[in-house]
Amino acid sequence: MQIEIQGTRLGYTVEGQGPPVVLIHGFPLNHRMWQPQVAALRDRFTVITPDLRGFGASGPPAEQTTMDTYADDVLRLLDALGYRRVILGGLSMGGYVVFRILARDAARVGALVLADTRAEPDSEEGRQRRYATIARIQAEGAEGFLSDFIGTLVGPTTKAQRPDVLAAVREIVGGPPPQSLAAALGAMATRPDSRPLLASVDSPAVVLVGEEDTLTPPSAAEAIAAGLRRSRMVTIPAAAHLANLEAPEQFNRALREFLTAEAGSAS
Repeated sequence: MQIEIQGTRLGYTVEGQGPPVVLIHGFPLNHRMWQPQVAALRDRFTVITPDLRGFGASGPPAEQTTMDTYADDVLRLLDALGYRRVILGGLSMGGYVVFRILARDAARVGALVLADTRAEPDSEEGRQRRYATIARIQAEGAEGFLSDFIGTLVGPTTKAQRPDVLAAVREIVGGPPPQSLAAALGAMATRPDSRPLLASVDSPAVVLVGEEDTLTPPSAAEAIAAGLRRSRMVTIPAAAHLANLEAPEQFNRALREFLTAEAGSAS
C-alpha cells in the first residue's frame, strides 16, 4: 500500500488484528525483511511495516535527510492510519529511527522492540567510513557496494548452514537507488547520541541481538538494556545482524512472548 503525506509517497503494509505493532526496517532493506515476523504475529496483532524514504515502495529521500526525517514520516503515517499509541520496533537503522521517535513523542510508544542496533553515535572514524562509502556510491554506482555490504549482514553460521538466507536478503534488498543509499548513510553518520535518552524511557522494552553480530555487537545491546529502566535482553544464537531472518523461530518466540505480555501498554 501507498499513501501521500505532505507531498511524500510512503509505502507500508498493515496485516492482522489486535494491538498495533510497528516494525521499522534496517539499511539497506525495506519492509519485506519483516515477513517472518508478520506471519508470526498477525493472528494476535496488527503489524504495520513502513518503507523509509528511498526504500521499497516509498518516494525518494529528502534533499537533507536525517533520522528525524524518517521519524517524522513514521509519525505522520501513524496519524494518517489513526494509530495514536503503538508498540514500536526497529532493527539496526530502524532502531535509530525508533530513538528519534522517542525523542519527539515518547507518549506514543507503549512498548519497545530494539533489535541489532546501538544507542551511541558513530565515532569519527565511523563517520568517515560512511562518507567514503557515499563517495564510492556516487562514483561507481550502488552495485559494488551492495554486493560487498550485504555479505556483512549475516553471520558465519548462516553462510555455512543456511546459504538460502543470504540469497533471500539479496533479493529483498534489490536495487535501491544510489541517492537513497547515500541519504541513509548520511543520516546515520549525523545521528545524535541516544544514550542520554534511555534513562527517560518508561516503556517496557525487549532488546534482541544475534550473538554473531559484528556491526552492532551484543555489547551494544547490553549497553541499551542497561540504560533503559524496564528492559530484558535476548541473545539469538547462531545469528548475526539480521537475527530476525537468520534465526526467525528463536527471534519470533522471544518477540511474541514479550509482545503478548506487554500488549496492554500500547492501548
